[in-house]
Amino acid sequence: CFCLLTLLSLNRKKMNLKSERRGIHVDQSELLCKKGCGYYGNPAWQGFCSKCWREEYHKARQKQIQEDWELAERLQREEEEAYASSQSTQGAQSLTFSKFEEKKTNEKTRKVTTVKKFFTASSRTGAKKAEIQEAKAPSPSINRQASIETDRVSKEFIEFLKTYHKPGQDIYKQCKLFLDTMNHKRDLSIEEQSECAQDFYQNVAEKLQTRWKVPPEKVEKAMDQIEKYIMTRQYKYVFCPETTDDEKKDLAVQKRIRALHWVTPQMLCVPVNEEIPEVSDMVVKAITDIIEMDSKRVPRDKLACITKCSKHIFNAIKITKNEPASADDFLPTLIYIVLKGNPPRLQSNIQYITRFCNPSRLMTGEDGYYFTNLCCAVAFIEKLDAQSLNLSQEDFDRFMTGQTSPKKQESDSFSPDVCLGVKQMYKNLDLLSQLNERQERIVSEAKKLEKDLIDWTDGITKEVQDIVEKYPLDIKPKNQALAAIDSENVENDKLPPPLQPQVYAG
Repeated sequence: CFCLLTLLSLNRKKMNLKSERRGIHVDQSELLCKKGCGYYGNPAWQGFCSKCWREEYHKARQKQIQEDWELAERLQREEEEAYASSQSTQGAQSLTFSKFEEKKTNEKTRKVTTVKKFFTASSRTGAKKAEIQEAKAPSPSINRQASIETDRVSKEFIEFLKTYHKPGQDIYKQCKLFLDTMNHKRDLSIEEQSECAQDFYQNVAEKLQTRWKVPPEKVEKAMDQIEKYIMTRQYKYVFCPETTDDEKKDLAVQKRIRALHWVTPQMLCVPVNEEIPEVSDMVVKAITDIIEMDSKRVPRDKLACITKCSKHIFNAIKITKNEPASADDFLPTLIYIVLKGNPPRLQSNIQYITRFCNPSRLMTGEDGYYFTNLCCAVAFIEKLDAQSLNLSQEDFDRFMTGQTSPKKQESDSFSPDVCLGVKQMYKNLDLLSQLNERQERIVSEAKKLEKDLIDWTDGITKEVQDIVEKYPLDIKPKNQALAAIDSENVENDKLPPPLQPQVYAG
């Protein structure tokens, strides 16, 4: 009997160790650029860092342009050969050699011009369109006033540049020129606009370091202010533009998170005990910070919200475990926070930061580390399946369809060691689930009752209209006024005679 108990205890310890190890594990090397440069990668850049992604993007773009040129030249040669052969067979005898050469030269010039126009950068077309629009309508700066935030940021930017003296004037001119250029490139794709912004960041940073000999710490502050000034003005044009599918991705992620409302911290192996008041406060603050990210307009401010959220998560883990948190503890908890908070426009915010944030912030430092983990968390949520949660496919499908709740199953299988507070918590969660179902039924019945009332009102109105049409109202002429009772009765003799006043002697 003692041996059996010993084996059972050993097996229980092994199972506990196994359950502790089943959590989400991401090696730190997986967060780095897959090219091996040492910077943080990004799923939006296919695992590359900002620098390596731009290099790969330029190579692919140049290769595509070269292939398009070769294809255009080949098609042009084939058309010229077909044209020459058709002309020689149909009317070569009626045309002289000089006229044929002249026509061929004109046709070739026309085709080459067409090809050049096709492969010319679209910025020229965009500039022409912008000039036409400006000629037709007055400048937007005249018709509308700048927002309060834009005015405030502009004043702060000018005051900041005063400390840089001569370089500050050049920086301001460069920023104004860049904003004017972006206003003329509204028809470009969001990737091309992002490329322009990244080139501008790189050029200004190089000028600050090489031409104006600004110290590195001041360069970083200047780049933060430049990003804040530019992106505050460009925010409404480049955040979630209509030409992209960012909004569609936002709705898909939001719907996915809502469908995963049943995921518990135990399934993700989250080392956070929300029964501790301090931990619960940290979780609430983390959720508030990740939701607040959508209200910011500057990429750096959005990154700051992610960083604050992550630090609250580390503090919650530290209080729960009474020891510093590890990276393996952080990512599952971040996934849990995202599932619990369901931040608005999550994909749009991630894409906006990826496209228009100063690349140096995403490549190194704590901001880049936390942002990379957030991207990994969103990617995990999008691909989350039964195996990720160590569930059977049948249970996973039942939970996703809402046929049952894992919280109810866990409450029925408590071990004797579980405290009364945890049991009561699961009972309350079960009651809340039942109340939610009752509320949904009440809402459904209320909508049905509302429809019945509307149908009943319409039916009564129709019946009244039918009766009015069948029995129209007949208004009779007004009767003549009755004669006064004291007047002489001429028409009717049956009435008594008028009263006569009498005098009595007293």
